[in-house]
Amino acid sequence: MKATFAVAAVAALAGGVSAGSIHHRHAHDAHRALQKKSYESANATCGCTTIYSTYYGEATLSFPPVPTSTPAPPPVTESSTAVVVPTPVPHSVTSTGVYTFPATTITLTESTTVCGATSTGVPSGTHTLGGVTTIVSTATTVTCPYATVSTSGSVTTSVIETTTYVCPSAGTYTIAPTTTTVSESTTVTVPVVTSYPPGTYTQPEVVTTITETSTVVYCPFNVPTPSASTTEIPAAPTYPAVTVSAPVIPTPSTYPTPSSSKPKPTGGLGGAAGKPWGISYTPYETSAEGGCKSASQVEQDIAAIAASGIKTVRVYSTDCDTLPNVGSACAKHGVKMILGIFIDSPGCSASHPSVAEQISAIKSWAKWELVDLISVGNEAIFHGYCQPSELASLISECKSQFGGYSGQYTTAETVNIWQQSDVAGALCGAVDVTGANAHAFFNTETDASQAGQFVKGQLKIVNDICPGKEGIILETGWPSKGNPMGLAIPGESEQLTAIKSIVEECGDKAVLFSLTSDQWKSPDSPCACEQFFGCANVLGISI
Repeated sequence: MKATFAVAAVAALAGGVSAGSIHHRHAHDAHRALQKKSYESANATCGCTTIYSTYYGEATLSFPPVPTSTPAPPPVTESSTAVVVPTPVPHSVTSTGVYTFPATTITLTESTTVCGATSTGVPSGTHTLGGVTTIVSTATTVTCPYATVSTSGSVTTSVIETTTYVCPSAGTYTIAPTTTTVSESTTVTVPVVTSYPPGTYTQPEVVTTITETSTVVYCPFNVPTPSASTTEIPAAPTYPAVTVSAPVIPTPSTYPTPSSSKPKPTGGLGGAAGKPWGISYTPYETSAEGGCKSASQVEQDIAAIAASGIKTVRVYSTDCDTLPNVGSACAKHGVKMILGIFIDSPGCSASHPSVAEQISAIKSWAKWELVDLISVGNEAIFHGYCQPSELASLISECKSQFGGYSGQYTTAETVNIWQQSDVAGALCGAVDVTGANAHAFFNTETDASQAGQFVKGQLKIVNDICPGKEGIILETGWPSKGNPMGLAIPGESEQLTAIKSIVEECGDKAVLFSLTSDQWKSPDSPCACEQFFGCANVLGISI
């Protein structure tokens, strides 16, 4: 699981960073390390090749150790570092008076490309600004970084992302611009890709008088470092505080539809208003040792879920006899299933051994009357295991393999991944509904009482991504123990408040995470909470 906006670079707009999660099959990583990547195109370039992005996150579903004759290799732990660059430092000022902003010095030892900002005056209305402009002499595919924004509640964050853009013919193209709407003439700040050469940068002390409230003061850096005798303190530039809308996802009139002889599924998913639609379930022992539950233990769990009034369970894979054990229990107690095909390594195709094994197991089982939805992948694009086009092809392949199933297909990604135009462009034609994982706990500006509003907001975003296709939340919850994440406080009473809020606001379109708290999950994360997402107690499920 992860909160919806997981990528944060140096913020050029007012606000902070919301966070996300990392999902690994055999281990939890609570913090996705800073990554340095190079993006190059054989046919065209966009001016910079080194991109710094910071991923903040918490753990999500992982799988417990299952006893085997060969011990599993230890998990790889990624380290975390901070990227500091001489981007003008924003200071939010809420009252008038004289302010002193202290001096800051930054030394870069290598060329660095990050998300910066530029300001421009605009009249009232909707404006398309920024983006990357490239000229191509023939039809080609361009892969390049671009600056954009992510908005979560009241938090707006500048980010650098990459996109693959198909240029159908020779010409000039503006890739991934930002769309901004303002109600009156004002100055807006637009994120841009900014490069800095090696050197020492100094932002001198700035003393300025603020005469208007709701002002953001930007303190710029000078380079090279000036001597004390010649330094002249510049006046600090000020800009009105503005809200920049989230990037608009292109919505072509038609997306390519995978070839299939079966008719498109119809009918909505979900439960009754004010009731939880479903709950995620894994047939693993909850102890530190892990292992698989017996068929009788699984049957007891599903019976308890059904007795609580929940009529759907989401499973993530086919291991631990998930299909025969969970399927038989669901058939006995009148519970529907959301099946999962789990992708836990690069190799996003039906021929990859682990994927092929799961597809084969589902085909052999074939209890389609129990299945409401099939999710191919869980955050597979986020983890770099699939390219959007690869995942779309795999979903299409599953549709052709599961000939007896006439229900709906999706994949589970975080909202910020769905918001990328290349993801929407590739997947909207392959899925029947837009499935997203959204966790309010990892948005540091959301407390337990606001969890439902947050998740409902994420649901509204994914509802609008694929034209004509509804959005659903496939994973959301709140931990009963752990460390605070800003305003998000873990605890039993807080979990009760958060789950109640989510169910009231959008429970009919949400799968709660998860039935049990599991000690086999890693405790090593900033939140120290991955072991404590079990919400059976607050839902009145007796297990």
